[in-house]
Amino acid sequence: MSCFRGDPNFCPECGNVLPLPGLLNAVRCPRCSFSIAVSEFSGREIRSTVVFNPLDKSSLVQEDSDESKMKGPVIDRRCSRCNKEGMIYHTRQMRSADEGQTVFFTCVHCRFQEKEDS
Repeated sequence: MSCFRGDPNFCPECGNVLPLPGLLNAVRCPRCSFSIAVSEFSGREIRSTVVFNPLDKSSLVQEDSDESKMKGPVIDRRCSRCNKEGMIYHTRQMRSADEGQTVFFTCVHCRFQEKEDS
């Protein structure tokens, strides 16, 4: 007797997602090797619905105040301009996904900004 029941897209033995039917006459679970005939999927229709959250236009407006620029974690890094300790940082993916992120630092004292490529 199977441990799982319900959605035919999942293995009834281990609960793993079953792969799409291929050229063979059976669908085999990659995790536990459970096998089910392709004919079991005949005539089944799968429907899905995507519901998006309503767009909040107020969240698109970015404040250009000094306060909004100075939010973030403060680390022990010495500013190269005023030579004081304490900088806020944030990261951005500026290049392709297989390359490192760019780290932006802002001094909490003189607000000097510098960047470092990872």
